[in-house]
Amino acid sequence: MDYRQAWAVQEAIHAEVAEGGPERLLLVEHSDVITFGRRGPVAEHLLASKQSLEQLGVQVVESDRGGDVTYHGPGQLVVYPIIRLNDHSLSVGGYVRLLENSVIAALTELGVPAERRDGAVGIWTTGDGNPAKICAIGVRIRRGVSLHGLALNVRTDLSRFNLIVPCGLHGASVTSLHKLLGEKTPPMSEVKDAVVAALRDLVKS
Repeated sequence: MDYRQAWAVQEAIHAEVAEGGPERLLLVEHSDVITFGRRGPVAEHLLASKQSLEQLGVQVVESDRGGDVTYHGPGQLVVYPIIRLNDHSLSVGGYVRLLENSVIAALTELGVPAERRDGAVGIWTTGDGNPAKICAIGVRIRRGVSLHGLALNVRTDLSRFNLIVPCGLHGASVTSLHKLLGEKTPPMSEVKDAVVAALRDLVKS
């Protein structure tokens, strides 16, 4: 799904949720796109030229989420929870930790060890012996309601991350479930089920 199209859907649902409508959880895979967050000089973390990106068919979009620069594309599960934080007694920091905890729980269920790293929002794994980022998180809270969310690499083309400095972290490695598990990688439907179940359990608690 095109990133801008998904963003427009989020905005429409956000308006409904802010007025008391039912909370929603959107699951998508985007077509190739690099997005900039609102933090710092993120354009400096784009390594590819405009011509190279056009040849590869990779869009560039300036988003209003938090965080730095990241890549979205096929084989990556992107999750957009649109919820009222006050209804769940969540601060912004608490909400980000909830997202992180949900991914850790889901990856554990899928057989991949995962953890946080100090000073780096998102989820990391040492499943192949070296620390690498497997999930990026970037959110926006407006009128007490969340937008944007998390991006978990399942069968993502990791070479696309060579176009950027992922999340502005120089020297950081990026990985995916497929890189770690190979033929044992679960289908996207199973990964979706694991993430949704973990999110629901944590939101309820």
